[in-house]
Parts: sequence; structure tokens; C-alpha cells
Amino acid sequence: IPGLSVSNRNNPSQDPRISIRGFGSRSAFGVRGIRVLRDGIPLTLPDGQTPIDYLDLESVGRVEVLRGSASSLYGNAAGGVIDIRSTDPSPGTLRGELRASTGSFGTSRLFGKVSGGTRAARYQASIARTTADGFRDYSEQRQTNAFARASLQRGDAAFALTLLGMELPVAQNPGSLTRSQLFERPEMADPLAVRKQARKAVRQSQAGFTFSETSKRGELEGSFHGGIRSLDNPLSFGIVDVDRISWGAGYRATIFHSLLGAGQRFTAGSEIQKQNDRRVNFANCNDAPASLPTASCPTTLPERGTTTLNQRELVTSSGSYIRNEAPIGSRVLLSGGVRADEVRFDVRDRLVTGTNPDDSGVRTLYAVNPAFGIVARLSRSHSLYANVSRAFETPTATELGNQPDGSAGLNRLLEPQRSTSYEAGLKGVSRRGIQYNLALYRTRVSDELIPFEIPASGGRRYFRNAGSTKRVGAEAAGSAVIGGVETGIAYTISNFRFREYVVGAESYAGKRIPGVAPRVMQASAHWKFRNIDFVAEGLASGRVEVNDANSESAPGFALLNARLSRNLIVSGARFRFTAGVQNAFDRVHASSVSVNAAGGKYYEPGTRRALFVSIGLDAARAVRGSAAPGR
Repeated sequence: IPGLSVSNRNNPSQDPRISIRGFGSRSAFGVRGIRVLRDGIPLTLPDGQTPIDYLDLESVGRVEVLRGSASSLYGNAAGGVIDIRSTDPSPGTLRGELRASTGSFGTSRLFGKVSGGTRAARYQASIARTTADGFRDYSEQRQTNAFARASLQRGDAAFALTLLGMELPVAQNPGSLTRSQLFERPEMADPLAVRKQARKAVRQSQAGFTFSETSKRGELEGSFHGGIRSLDNPLSFGIVDVDRISWGAGYRATIFHSLLGAGQRFTAGSEIQKQNDRRVNFANCNDAPASLPTASCPTTLPERGTTTLNQRELVTSSGSYIRNEAPIGSRVLLSGGVRADEVRFDVRDRLVTGTNPDDSGVRTLYAVNPAFGIVARLSRSHSLYANVSRAFETPTATELGNQPDGSAGLNRLLEPQRSTSYEAGLKGVSRRGIQYNLALYRTRVSDELIPFEIPASGGRRYFRNAGSTKRVGAEAAGSAVIGGVETGIAYTISNFRFREYVVGAESYAGKRIPGVAPRVMQASAHWKFRNIDFVAEGLASGRVEVNDANSESAPGFALLNARLSRNLIVSGARFRFTAGVQNAFDRVHASSVSVNAAGGKYYEPGTRRALFVSIGLDAARAVRGSAAPGR
């Protein structure tokens, strides 16, 4: 998908860095600037961050990505939307799946799934266990993911219950490296991260319920969800302990109506989300000598030192929107809408003493964002479109709470970033079956959120606003079957620069926004012959600036991945054997960068050559009486 970047940080304590058109590249952990949904339930929290460590991709059936202006009616997300949908079990069958894989760097994975149902009721459940020593030193991981979903169809109404769970008792954090460390020994861990035993342990559970009903007059959809998460997170600068409860609800109603003889589609919706975090920070005393006790690290506490922060963080996000689609003749469709959002941050300081004042406070951020679009059908298979929209993105609770002066409470100088996007594109399918998608866009952002670090802060990340930035880009993608081989290619050109940005006496106007490659190309080829599949995937990325001054950059790279699979049918069961290689030419590269890191520790090494093998079993049988209709 052009414009979409997924960077594996090879750090089990931090999620992959996901960005769309550069939005999300600032993330130190989790996902920023992008709205993520799973089966109609938002995984994104009300403050805009999305932890995805509990998302198991093997239970995913399809993923839809909305880029840029197409996502403006989804609220607190400037970059886009990732809509994830589960596989849909086949009615009338009971199916079981087992997969086991092993590979380089002590990696192993076990996965099991059962699914089935009737036309009216369907269910599926899966569990996965992953263990790995990691490509890098000090990057061990032990993780268990679970997923379950049940759905019921009653006439025109549908109901579904989705459960997600994860236990991550071990996820070590090797940190980022300097340029010389990257090329001399990319597998090494940051010595400070090892001394401080940086890592995380997480437990997460989430449940979501959705319902929908369709009639000739329209559609009605609704959802409820809730989750809990506990985090124990020793870092180089301290220890973070968080207990979170979150919940939310939303609805959307669509009415099919007629105006001036033309059929139209009007949609209105509203949603609310709440987040309640108990956050306590401690001094990290893992490398403190027992013979030299300090006020922060008394000898009686081997890891957790004195409490440096204790506060309750409450975030409430609410939004409402309307949208209308109106055809002009038989070939043109106009659309327009507007969304209003309010995000409220409420911090209650619980560490108040005679020398430590009360830092409690409240901030409420508002936005009203319109969006307009037009689609013109040039023929049955080709269409031209154009969009213009506004969007906004708030700092997360963590970003507002990390203040350079070390105080608790909320950073009142940090503002949400606001963007205006213009986009035009062409997409379609040729007579020879070649699918293509072309897009040009221009986005202006005011108060763009920029991460930075302070020397001797132990890698803690702070945020400030740039005056304004400009993003201009072009995206192209195509797919075709050539000589029996399924091929695909995507190419992205990004010219993202600061327009107004001054830090101290230094102006960065005209510099590239760090963390984003100006050129990226992805290509794939899938060859099938009887029971054999061969897949090759290539990725080429240009150099990436790593700081605001553009004084240093991560070199560009090109990677090749390949895998070969063989299917065997035995007594009605299908066995699948797979062997593959990642980074086949063993390139040393930085798969991700830590923007504006102190001490030159910008680089997160990509995996060296890695081999893997797997075996899978897929068996199904018919279930009697399962074909009864759901009425």
C-alpha cells in the first residue's frame, strides 16, 4: 500500500512504528496519528494512542487502509485509518487449524484455531504463543495472545461479540544505537538499557459488542467496548507503572433518501470514549551500587526507588459527525460532511508535599473539521476523485505529561496539530486486468508535534510544536497477473519539510521532517504451480533524516524476502510446509529511527538474514443441520 509504512523496530517492548503519509512517525511506542479499528471496535484510545501488542494478525481476514483526507470524519487522527476485519468462518463446517514455526534467533511460534457455525450463528477462537531470544542482545520475548468472536444473524439484524487478550511477561528493551554501533555490531544492545534492565510486562483484555440492522430505508450500527491493561515498564530514566480502564460506545445511522429526484445517502453518528489511568513512576535503581545509597535509591529497594510521580489521568473523547452523498447524473458523486470533537484531559496529582506543589489540572481541546469530495466515473472501470478536508491530532496523555522541567501535571504549552489536506487521484482496472491507483496530495500542518530528548535524560522523550510544515507526495500502486505470476508494485514519493520552525536561535525552515523516507518502493511476485507456492517480496527505501537539523541520516537500503510452500492433502486434511528467508542478502540497515534522540542514538537495527520453517494443519468437516436460515 503506497504511503503506508510499517517499520519493525526489533524491540519486543515497543510496537512496530506505523505511519501513513508521515503521520505516526513520531511514535516512541504504540501508534500515533492513525485510527485503528478491529471488527468495528476502536483499538485507539481517547487520547489518540494505540497499543497494538495485543493484536494477533493470524486471526485477521482483511485490512482496509484509508489514507489522508479520507479519514477526516474518524476524529482524533490526522494520518488515516486502519480498519481490521476478522476472518469469516464458513457456514456448515467445523474447522480446526494448527501451525508451528521455528526460525533464527531462537524464534518459535505455536498457533491454534477453531471455527464453525451455521448461516445464522458463527464462532471462532484462537490462541498463539510466541517466544524469541531476538536478533539483538537483550531482546527476549515471551508472549501469549488469545482471540474469540461469536456472531449471530437474525433476519436483517446482526450481532457480534469480540474478545481480545494478551499476556506479555517478558519483553526486553535493547534500545537504539549510534551510527558507529549500528555498522560495527548491529546486534548489540544499548549499554544503558542493559544496566537499567529496561523492559516491560503487560496484561491486556478487551471486549466489544456490535450490532447492525439493514432495511430498505437505511442502516443502523452501534457498538460498546471496554478493556483493562496493566503495565510494568522499567526504562533507562525510571520505572513506569500503569493500570488502565477504558470503555466507549458509538452509533451510526444511515438514511437512504431522495432530493430533487436523486437518491442520496445521509449518515449521522456519535461516539464517546473514556480512559482512566493510574500512573506511578519510580526511580530506577537497577545499577545503583548498594554501598552508596542515595535519596532516590535506598538500599532496601533493589529496583524501585523513591516515587517520582503519582497521579490519576482521566481522558474523555467525544465526537459527532454528519455526511451526505449526492449523485450528479449517472457518473458523478459529491460528498460532504463535518465532524466536531472534544478531548478533555484531567490530571489529579497524588504526590503533593510541602516541597512538591499540586500539579493537578484540566485541558480541553476542541476541533470542527469539514470534508468534501467528488468522484467522477470516466468509464465502468476507471474513476477520478478529489478530496479536501481538515483534521486534528491531540498530544497523548503521555506526551502532555512528559515535561522538560520534570514537573507533573499537563504541559500547557503543547498544542494539538491541525492539518488541511488536498488530494486528487485516479484508479481503475484495465481491459487486461491491471489494477492501478494513483494519488497526488498536499497537506499543510500547523503546530506539528515533534519529539526531542534532553542529554542525560536517559532517553525520555519530550514534545514541542513546530510552527508549520508542508507535505507534498505522490503515490502509485499496481497489480497484474503476468504469465501466471501475480505481481504487485507500490511507489511512494514524499517531500515533507518544515515551513516555520525555530528552536532557540536555530531555524529549521526548509529542512526535511525527520523519520520519513523520501522514496520507498515495494514489489511482490506470487507464483503458483499445482500444490507449490513461491513468494518473493522486495523493499527499497531512501535515506531517512534522523534529526530536525538534517545533520545526520540513516542510509537507504534494499531488502529481499522469499518463501516457498507446499500443500499436501492427506485423508481430507491439508498439510502446508513453508520455508523462507528474510533479508536474504544480509544487509545491515536501520529499519527504524528514533527522531532527535540524545547522544546520537538514532538507529534501530533491522534484522540480519533470518531463516524460518513452519508446518500447518487445516482440517474441516461438515456439520449437519447447519444450513438452516437465520430467520
